[in-house]
Amino acid sequence: MAVRRRGRATQAVPTVLSGRIPIMDVSPVVESGRRPAKAVVGEVIPIFATCFKEGHDQLGVSAVLLDPDGAEHSRAALRPVGQGLDRWTGELQPDALGDWTFAIEAWVDTWATWQHRAAIKIPDELDAELELAEGALICERAAKSLPRGSTLQRKQLRSLSQLLRDASIPAHERLAATHENPASEIFNVNPLKDLLTRSDPWPLRVERRRALVGSWYELFPRSEGATLTPPRSGTFTTARHRLDAVADMGFDVVYLPPIHPIGRAFRKGRNNSTTPMPDDPGSPWAIGAPDGGHDAIHADLGDFHDFAAFVQRARALKLEIALDFALQVAPDHPWVTTHPEWFTTRADGTIAYAENPPKKYQDIYPLNFDNDPEGLYAEVLRLVTFWMSRGVKIFRVDNPHTKPLWVWERLLADVRGIDREVLFLAEAFTRPPMMRALGEIGFQQSYTYFTWRNDREGLEQYFTELAGPAAAYMRPNLFVNTPDILTEYLQFGGRPAFAIRATLAATLSPTWGVYAGFELFEATAVRPGSEEYLNSEKYEYRPRDWDSEPNLSGYITTLNRLRREHVALQDLRSLRFHHSDNDNVIAYSKKVGPDIVLVVCTLDPHYTQESTIWWDMPTIGLDWLDTFSATDQLTNETWTWSQSTYVRFEPNERIAHIATVKLSS
Repeated sequence: MAVRRRGRATQAVPTVLSGRIPIMDVSPVVESGRRPAKAVVGEVIPIFATCFKEGHDQLGVSAVLLDPDGAEHSRAALRPVGQGLDRWTGELQPDALGDWTFAIEAWVDTWATWQHRAAIKIPDELDAELELAEGALICERAAKSLPRGSTLQRKQLRSLSQLLRDASIPAHERLAATHENPASEIFNVNPLKDLLTRSDPWPLRVERRRALVGSWYELFPRSEGATLTPPRSGTFTTARHRLDAVADMGFDVVYLPPIHPIGRAFRKGRNNSTTPMPDDPGSPWAIGAPDGGHDAIHADLGDFHDFAAFVQRARALKLEIALDFALQVAPDHPWVTTHPEWFTTRADGTIAYAENPPKKYQDIYPLNFDNDPEGLYAEVLRLVTFWMSRGVKIFRVDNPHTKPLWVWERLLADVRGIDREVLFLAEAFTRPPMMRALGEIGFQQSYTYFTWRNDREGLEQYFTELAGPAAAYMRPNLFVNTPDILTEYLQFGGRPAFAIRATLAATLSPTWGVYAGFELFEATAVRPGSEEYLNSEKYEYRPRDWDSEPNLSGYITTLNRLRREHVALQDLRSLRFHHSDNDNVIAYSKKVGPDIVLVVCTLDPHYTQESTIWWDMPTIGLDWLDTFSATDQLTNETWTWSQSTYVRFEPNERIAHIATVKLSS
């Protein structure tokens, strides 16, 4: 199936093999099978397919999981969805990295078809003996089809056949015996598969669990241990001491903004001023100076030995390092001199700086991949492998939507060929088609619109999409804030707003992120109507008193502990929303196997809110009339809940329930 083309694997579009039973609308599928759907090791993958046949025959449908070598790994019987919809669903679970596939099989279930027909005709005495004789023939045929060593099963089937032919027993008793006889179970294990139809395999790329599950913490090393009087940068050595606190809060990934030399030309000053003071450190995203570019470390932070020690300490604490990968340069980056063809030259002979009119970014030159695509791409690949060799296996890509898609498709494929454990996060707050395309071509994670979704309707609509069809190609990373984004909700919501957003991010998605200072409730904007922080860390050092109060670090620690303890919170696809009769209260569930987590959260950081939640009981594995024990993992309180549950939230006392479920006796 796979075809190598310019270093990239493309997949032929799967089709239904010749057969009598149509197989349609299979999911998860990306681009009609031209690209692989996403999965991670151990993830429970819901499989859907539409299968039907003319007439009234009963069908059997299975999903078959094939490992990267093409061998059958496992299969799952699919069950009907609803009545008369011809839609089938089940679950598969890959257990290793690689490019897997899955196929759908559909067949006429001859025994189930006979049972269905006989149950209608025999009670009405319509061809009763004929129907029973046909059932006997099916039993005899099934006995012959059993594999070697099935002596007992053959005897059971032949015994049932004889019973069905015994006219001395009333017809309705013989029919009833087919449901009680152990031979009937044989048809469930080894069904007769008439008119078996099998689809071609659909591609499924299975990556390591960090591609789906993780808690990220963003920090600027230059602020850790920095001083303001006189101005002095923190270093990798001083920042290393911060890692213990990050690990104690339960984070898995430490994300670093660019750590490279910063340009002097057109350097930005405090609060994005165009007239910097002599000691202003500049924006880390203005990469490059005479002393080096993307493969160098800013001298104020230390050297490669110091960086190696930082990485080593992180690993000892079970933290991974994510490094910012920003393909842009400062005007004094070495490339400007050595490779001017990598930039756009304007009519007056100057190099074009970044613009988003009326905004101007004179301290940054964008790259132009059209002038020397092969030369520039070779350098991009060299840089990624350069940092991979220094222990970096996660890259947060800055503004990938401003570069050609072919660059990322080729880069991600080439890196995957070197090391399948390397992951890329797309920082693209842009139009939906571009965000989708970045996910489809291989980015393992994506930034999302979560940051601006604060209302119930917006959250439910967006995450129904992310947990549904979009889960095949896009994994959300929910950052509650970033150095660029301080939402109005946080600016004016006080402590409850921070707790609410942390709760939603940590429980809606398997991956979430926090930018340093969130736990200290930093919420002052540079000006009214702006989402920029006052005294933004992008342009100056920002030393903090991490022990100051109030502090949200304890609550964040609890959220991350619950995420590790409950596999349901590490899942995206099982997310389901439940009805609340108050738009200021949101309710949702996640379920993986026996692990069920219910979340109810207020969306109002200012006022008391009450609501009745109406649980969709079958969705969480319960019957409509069940009662169940719900234990709030935030307070250890236990209640008896039922389909309707009353909740009350007072923002300064309680903002959410995160409850686990146990059936009441």
